[in-house]
Amino acid sequence: MTEPLPVKKLHGKVAIVTGAASGIGAVTARLFADHGALAVVIADVQDANGREVAASIGSDRCTYIHCDVTDEEQVKSLVDSTVQLYGRLDVMYSNAGIMSATEQTVLELDLSGYDKVMAVNARGMAACVKHAARAMVEKGVRGSIVCTASFTADCGLVGSTDYTMSKHAVLGLVRSASMQLEERGVRVNCVSPGLVATPMVNKYLNVGGEELKTIMAAVYPGSNGMLKEKHVADAVVFLASEESEFVTGQNLVVDGGSGKKSTTLIKS
Repeated sequence: MTEPLPVKKLHGKVAIVTGAASGIGAVTARLFADHGALAVVIADVQDANGREVAASIGSDRCTYIHCDVTDEEQVKSLVDSTVQLYGRLDVMYSNAGIMSATEQTVLELDLSGYDKVMAVNARGMAACVKHAARAMVEKGVRGSIVCTASFTADCGLVGSTDYTMSKHAVLGLVRSASMQLEERGVRVNCVSPGLVATPMVNKYLNVGGEELKTIMAAVYPGSNGMLKEKHVADAVVFLASEESEFVTGQNLVVDGGSGKKSTTLIKS
């Protein structure tokens, strides 16, 4: 007896993934392709890594485009180029983000650092939602926009005040945009990962491999292992696909129920 073929949840879809040169974005881009996406556009500022991810998916259905989401014109060009290349845009996964550069407690808040974090995580996210939605509405596409928020948006952190604020802003963006675009057939949701050992998080925590394993074991005790990029990517595929056609304005938390436990273990 032959096994049934896996369901291609994104068959024929055209998708953009920002922040796709590494981490959750890269894993999600590959998963989009595995689920039958017609085309996946990799967008990032890490050109070498971005091109490598695109090449691993295949030049026949994947393109890398340099895009700094803090520059609205670059975001608009990214969306316009995608539509010109592939005729439409069905899915926007707005994932690009950065961590706090310093401890960023309220008493020692560096507002120049705050501005940098907000420029990427909040302003950049708004630009991506704006221009993706415009392209979908113009083409009459019943599209899906998914944004990366964070478990910290609900519970905060002992530091990284600016990062937490930026991710809370994503929730407000998603809830407002979803109401405004519902009648146009465009859904807007966000996914909030718990602590994932991405390259960005490794750099932020500044710990070695063994210490990171200890941290992860404390965050996810008794589980089948630590939270991985693939777990988050699976949630994004669900929100991007027609399986979630009646889901909009929602924040899907992917943290194994251990998000709040992470807050005391993460410090700059």
